[in-house]
Amino acid sequence: MKHKLEHKKMPPVRADSTALQTVIASQPFFRGFSAEHLDFLASCAMQTEFHDNEVIFQQGDVANRLYLIEDGKIALETERAECGAILIQTLGAGDALGWSWLFPPCVWRFSARAVAPTRAIFFYGTWLRERCEQDTNFGCKLMERTVQVAIDRLQATRQQLVEISQVALKAQAEALRLAIKQQKHIPHIPQTIA
Repeated sequence: MKHKLEHKKMPPVRADSTALQTVIASQPFFRGFSAEHLDFLASCAMQTEFHDNEVIFQQGDVANRLYLIEDGKIALETERAECGAILIQTLGAGDALGWSWLFPPCVWRFSARAVAPTRAIFFYGTWLRERCEQDTNFGCKLMERTVQVAIDRLQATRQQLVEISQVALKAQAEALRLAIKQQKHIPHIPQTIA
C-alpha cells in the first residue's frame, strides 16, 4: 500500500558544518564518535523543525532518515484500523528517532508525530548505510547505537502491552462484578422438567 511521502512544513536548514558537528557531538547517540566520523555526520545532516501535531512519518512508509531530537516532543504510535493510533512512547531532547532505515525492507515500523514544537537534526539513512559498508568501525558503532534504540522501542512496546492488558483485565473484572450484581436482583425462576 502506498502512503503519502514524508512531509515537512519547515524545510530542513543546512547549518554551518562546524556548529552542526558540535551539536551532533553533544548528542548522547553520537557521543564518543571520532572527529572524522562527526565530520562525515555533519556533512549528511540538516536541522529541521516540526510543528505541534505534525506527522513526521507514517507506519509503512519508506524509511530513509535518522532524527536526533534537540528539543520538543515526538509521539511514536502504531496504527490499528479498529482502534486508531496507539501511543508506544514519547521521545524528547537527546533521543534518537528512527532505526527502520538500517534494516531491510527499510519501512517505518511506527508512526511519528510531533506533540509539541520540535527541533531535530536529520541524517540521510542511505548515506549512513553506505558509510557503514565502507567503514566497519563507523558501521559497528552506529549499529550498536541503533540496536539500543530498537531495544528501547521493544521495551516501550512491552510496557504498553502490560498497561493495556491491565486495563482490559480491570474492565473484564468490572463487567463480571456488574453481571453478578445484576444476577442477584433477578428472581430465580425454577426450571420445569418436560
